[in-house]
Amino acid sequence: MTKKFASQNDLTEKKISFTEIGDGLFAFTAEGDPNSGVIIGDESVMVVEAQATPLLARKVVSEIRKVTDKPISHLVLTHYHAVRVLGASTYRAKEIIMSDTARSMVVERGQEDWDSEFQRFPRLFQGHEEIPGLTWPTTTFRQSMTVYLGNRKIDLVHLGRAHTAGDIVIHVPDENVMFTGDIVEYKSACYCGDGHFSDWGKTLDQIKNYKVTAIAPGRGDALIGNSLVNEAIECTRDFVQSTYNPVASVAAKNGSLKDAWDLVRERCDKKFSDYAIYEHCLPFNVSRAFDEARGIDHPRIWTDKRDLDMWDELQS
Repeated sequence: MTKKFASQNDLTEKKISFTEIGDGLFAFTAEGDPNSGVIIGDESVMVVEAQATPLLARKVVSEIRKVTDKPISHLVLTHYHAVRVLGASTYRAKEIIMSDTARSMVVERGQEDWDSEFQRFPRLFQGHEEIPGLTWPTTTFRQSMTVYLGNRKIDLVHLGRAHTAGDIVIHVPDENVMFTGDIVEYKSACYCGDGHFSDWGKTLDQIKNYKVTAIAPGRGDALIGNSLVNEAIECTRDFVQSTYNPVASVAAKNGSLKDAWDLVRERCDKKFSDYAIYEHCLPFNVSRAFDEARGIDHPRIWTDKRDLDMWDELQS
């Protein structure tokens, strides 16, 4: 019998933290599970990342209600992945915002991604029966847009490809704080299965140029202070490069996906095996890196069947 994905055996509930990272700015984190962000304006609230199900989204709302009773007016989604977006209905936000590219990826692969992620990581879909369907934005933008919550200015920006082609960051200038989505992680593996390895470092450089005082990353603890912010950026860069470089060397010699997998394990296990979701991400990361190294720029769509076929190949 084929060994299960590591994430299928990950059944332990994670401890939730709700950390203030600036005046009226909070990071909802859960020991390597998907993070959300909260921005409190003069009269309403913006939430960044919806969680995977309405049930999990209610945990975010519960934390929000401990600090404000203002209504949630905006929901911003940094990209299209199911674990980030399918809890959207809980917030009842009038505005749901994505990049144009992220919306196009919902059209192209939203249902396939939902099916795939549900199979891989069932714990993150607690209460999945409540999900009303795919999440669609009410508003999209190409490169940047600004939202005002009263006098509070919030900039939404596509800085470049990284975790997906449509990633955006959310910058709050009055506190110089950023919500990065999965472009930056902290002591958590990056999921690169739909990523762009060659562009990721350049996008991290764009983030670094902001010299922010705090970051809410996609996974891992809130990052407060320039030193911790820069550490997380550089650890993310190291993870992405350390994954891609050995795969590229195998592809250049016409080696196999299994050869690439073995070399990445040799190079990366000793550096990153204690990172959250490392074992979950690794097969998908190696597969995507192998495609990119062989000239496939647009990530192939993951389906529940493709997941299992790839996993079988790596076990052979």
